[in-house]
Amino acid sequence: MTPEIPSFAKINVGLSIGALRADGFHELRTVYQTIALHDLIRVSVNRGSGIEIRCQDPRVPKDSTNTCWRVVELAMIVLKARGRVSIEIEKRLPVQGGLGGASGNAVAALLGLELAVGKKLSGSERLRIAAEVGSDLPLFLIGGTVLGVGHGEEVYPLPDLPAMACVVALPEIAVSTPKAFADWDALIASSQKNEKLIKAEPSDRMSMFSRELSAWLSAASERSGRAAGVSSRAGGRAENLLLDLVRTGIENDFERVVFPQYPELREVKRVHERAGAKYASLSGSGSTVYGLFASREKAARAVTKLERSGTRAVVTSTLTRSQYWKKLLAASS
Repeated sequence: MTPEIPSFAKINVGLSIGALRADGFHELRTVYQTIALHDLIRVSVNRGSGIEIRCQDPRVPKDSTNTCWRVVELAMIVLKARGRVSIEIEKRLPVQGGLGGASGNAVAALLGLELAVGKKLSGSERLRIAAEVGSDLPLFLIGGTVLGVGHGEEVYPLPDLPAMACVVALPEIAVSTPKAFADWDALIASSQKNEKLIKAEPSDRMSMFSRELSAWLSAASERSGRAAGVSSRAGGRAENLLLDLVRTGIENDFERVVFPQYPELREVKRVHERAGAKYASLSGSGSTVYGLFASREKAARAVTKLERSGTRAVVTSTLTRSQYWKKLLAASS
């Protein structure tokens, strides 16, 4: 039987853009968070050679530009496996939505390939291959709440935010990430020329984000210490941890260039906030805008308000690291 692997999405809880590096990437700091929305990936290996990608969504590339193709091509060499690899992608996530759909697809294809050929890569080999293919891939080999540095490909597990309700708004807009970065560079250059810097120099911005994150982790640790031996509802713990993070002032820099281009996305964020979101933000460079809520009931009411304003939205939840892997392992068993 062909294994069917869920390919989960991510959101960014804060994203700070630093200087353009010599390798053409921007230095980044971000907190990734996996959520329960997902595509489905099916991988089979038969006689022959080459790679075949099948997907009914015409926006998904079916050649070597697809991240699934590239990750499988590298993995087949490392695994010393032979055969014709068929990858079927059942898309449920938006394309160019800021949810890491293509990256999650590639990691799911990698795990599906291991099952199909009956061989496993080491953890370090998985991460190396993932980082070589794309910036967002490695986070899907960790799951839960994850720190991303470098150009996003260097990842470290963070203490998990407990699972909580998440509303994902899906405007019918495709935001180009390369253009968003170019717009950011132009904004920084203009601000520096006019001596009106946005917050600080790029290197200082990275330090500022690191301080914000450290403040959150310190507050979370202190709260955990105070709560030791005291029972409380999981929802309350989730809300408190999130509020600790929000109080640091963490935000997504892409909003500064994407919202002026697409003011309807700014309005979607405002709808989230008016509906009672504890935190709302653009994910990645967009166009997805999400909100985190204290309960599914409040999240459901937010969806109603968003849909009345003409924006498609769904209720889902964040996934802790253990939940993420439990779902992946259950699908692959």
